[in-house]
Amino acid sequence: MRTLRISSALVGVGLAVLFTMPVGHAQESFKASVGAVSVGAVQGTSPLQVPFITWGGDMATFYANGGLATKPGTLFAKQGLNLNLKPGDDFVQQVRDYMSGKSPFLRGTFRMMGMASEVIASDPRTKGVVLFQMTWSAGDHMVARADIKTVNDLKGKTIALQAGGPHVGMLDDILDSANLKWSDVTIVWAKDLTASADSPAEIFRARSNVDACFVITPDMIGLSGGHQSIGTGAEGTVQGSRVLVSTAELSRSIADVYVCRKDFYDANKELVTKFSAAYMKASEEVLELKAAYESRGSQPYMELLQLTQDIYSADVIPTLEEDAHGLLSDCTFVGYPGNVAFFTQKGNLSGFEAFQTSALDLATSQGYASVRAGLLPSGLDYNSPLFRDYLAKLDVSQRERFNPEAVKEEIELLTGGELDDRTLLSFTISFEPNQNEFSIEQYGVEFQRVVELASRYGNAVVAVRGHADPTQTLLQMVRAGVEKGVLKRSGSSGNYRYSMEGRALSLEDTARVTELVQAGAFDGSAEYDPRKTMQAALNLSLNRANSVRDSVVGYAKDKGILFDESQIQPVGVGIREPFIAKPSSMDEARENMRVEFRLLRVEAEASSSTDFDF
Repeated sequence: MRTLRISSALVGVGLAVLFTMPVGHAQESFKASVGAVSVGAVQGTSPLQVPFITWGGDMATFYANGGLATKPGTLFAKQGLNLNLKPGDDFVQQVRDYMSGKSPFLRGTFRMMGMASEVIASDPRTKGVVLFQMTWSAGDHMVARADIKTVNDLKGKTIALQAGGPHVGMLDDILDSANLKWSDVTIVWAKDLTASADSPAEIFRARSNVDACFVITPDMIGLSGGHQSIGTGAEGTVQGSRVLVSTAELSRSIADVYVCRKDFYDANKELVTKFSAAYMKASEEVLELKAAYESRGSQPYMELLQLTQDIYSADVIPTLEEDAHGLLSDCTFVGYPGNVAFFTQKGNLSGFEAFQTSALDLATSQGYASVRAGLLPSGLDYNSPLFRDYLAKLDVSQRERFNPEAVKEEIELLTGGELDDRTLLSFTISFEPNQNEFSIEQYGVEFQRVVELASRYGNAVVAVRGHADPTQTLLQMVRAGVEKGVLKRSGSSGNYRYSMEGRALSLEDTARVTELVQAGAFDGSAEYDPRKTMQAALNLSLNRANSVRDSVVGYAKDKGILFDESQIQPVGVGIREPFIAKPSSMDEARENMRVEFRLLRVEAEASSSTDFDF
């Protein structure tokens, strides 16, 4: 299978790198794929064989090494390292080399390491130590047909997915977000990731009964026209297709890592520390070169792009400024702060322990492994001078990811179809009349779901939208309107019909009703004031949204969970979006009394910039 995740201009390129795993039965064990292999000692440290895969995060490795062989004056050379970089997109062969001692390292995503965990833990010498995290993905996508509006709609759908690839874990995250199981969807397993008839994009294009597929950026553009676009059917796009979920929002799903053999790690602690620190230094310098290139141009950055093309080949990277640059732009480096957060911060729902659990759950539930054989966390001393006196970006303090005022302004302007288009998923909680407190005992399950969503979807915002029942506003409006004579009523009790200025007016037409009330059409009654009542309902709904937000924040603090408060924004909706526009009983009125959680995409302007994403 191909692990390639590349930039937006590689549509139609014949890609040669393969992630070799058995196809046809996605649950076939990884152990069977690897076959019999003898465990041997690592064959030497100079040069030391280090695998890489086709991904933007590996460009920092090329930069630190100066090419496939370590060049004098490079970051790795200055650390006394002598490395021989070797292509590792064939992950099964990587594992064979790792077990036999040709290399002490594995390179892949955390979920891939989980798939291989049973094999590498079969001998205490080769048990895996997750050495450091490189990046998060921002360039993987789930594309769906027009009838799938949010991930809540995936139940019962058919999804095309590459067997054994990086998107298996991404689908696992998405299903979990919607409280769905793998049994709730049907999987069409594809052999290849891209550029073949047996890839998810081509299966989606060829089979109208396939509702969604997982793709890399080039195929996403080929299907939908772009991240914020909808396929028109022209130029090879699929009519109505759109990106349902992207790692641009689901930014804590695909973590790229290096893993080291336990015996080598124990015997060469200083070497692996220098390797880790030099990679983090390279990521700092590469980001500086990228920023310079994007603002004024940078010859050193162009040299890195050329080096990347030379290593991957012009077939894979046809152009520098679009393809090689796009490859780097599809990943998000975490640097030193991200590694400290990943391995050491307690309560980090996107940290090592959380990933370990989800990776092993996935590996065992889908048949890649028969037992839970965990990986070991990096035991590197991040306070060592090898890090602290060497790296420039050391600030591990937590920052708010979003500008609260910008987020508030943006969300409050979203209504109707635009709000729905920005919604990734939603769910609600109900409350009783006059209820203003939301306890952990009653709503703890929902609060936990919110903090997990916020952690996993690091570049999305959870809007807490308070809703109120319209009954009192409708009563006030009818009485004021009849009293003033502006509202005509006919029929009998329980079957009244209303008209205004000669036009029928349905009390179930919430948009029209709220427009008239807000415009003051029923003002002037001494006894009835529907506009004041509607405003009071709006204020009450906002108060309830604020109360729920505060309860979620308090829940996270009580549980010791790291939580970015800027990701949760309270919104008062009032009576504008009732489930039942004209309730006829208290039970129906209660259905309108709710707080809705909506996971939303927001514009980049609402985000706060940071050196690294962690």
